[in-house]
Amino acid sequence: MTKMGRRIAIAGALAILAIVAVAVDSQVPAIAAGGLLHPSRHGSTAPVPEHCTEEIFSGAGAHLTGWRCATTAVRRGTIVYLHGIADNRSSSLGAIQRLLPRGFDVIAYDSRAHGGSDGTSCTYGYYEKGDLSRVLDGVAVGPIVLIGSSLGGAVALQTAAIDRRVAAVVSAETFSDLATVARERAPSYLSASAIRRAFHVAEEQGQFSIEAVSPAEAARAIRVPVLLLHGAADTDTPPAHSQRVYDNLSARKLLVLVPGAHHNQALNAASWQQVVDWVLSVIPRAS
Repeated sequence: MTKMGRRIAIAGALAILAIVAVAVDSQVPAIAAGGLLHPSRHGSTAPVPEHCTEEIFSGAGAHLTGWRCATTAVRRGTIVYLHGIADNRSSSLGAIQRLLPRGFDVIAYDSRAHGGSDGTSCTYGYYEKGDLSRVLDGVAVGPIVLIGSSLGGAVALQTAAIDRRVAAVVSAETFSDLATVARERAPSYLSASAIRRAFHVAEEQGQFSIEAVSPAEAARAIRVPVLLLHGAADTDTPPAHSQRVYDNLSARKLLVLVPGAHHNQALNAASWQQVVDWVLSVIPRAS
């Protein structure tokens, strides 16, 4: 190949690389936004627990598949369990097994865009808190205690700030605000500019505000007892997230760091017993 031919070939290769780079740069934010809005769906394969029935709950513009479980003991209140990202109502079995015999009815449902429920976009509490308030409309026996893990913990906190029917909250592994945790979890190759564009795409497609999703900010308005649990070894959502929520709470509060626990491990056998004891301490027996 002549010297001129090599120059032309190199120039052509560079032009192709530039076109590919532009194409990739334009697609990456859309892909990242899709990952934020559309977590993997996993339907529940667990059998309906004893003393529970399947039910379709009416959310805020979405039908939510779930279970309604009735205690056989003297009723003390109602637990609403809220699962984490890419999970479903089957993770409520720990709450059902431990709290149903203690006098608490239990409600658990697939969050919007999860399991068998309606919805195509997860908005991390922006719309989910409205879903939960609609579910609470159908709760006959109070007081109402919200127990949530990860995404569910964040939804529980945001709902408790605006719905005075909530008597107490147990939040495990919550994030403090969506913008921070999304940036922390973003792949290292994504630039700050790409992340900003991904946020913009997600907000347009999901019709919500990322900055408005903030359990830490919601905590300022919560006036009921809150138990926060967080894995001490959680690197996906570091314990600092729960600490920021804790710092903004003004009512009765407790933050427990679970030794050695990573993300989705804070609710283990030992900490579940602490959850049960705490719930029994803040919810009085029926007179």
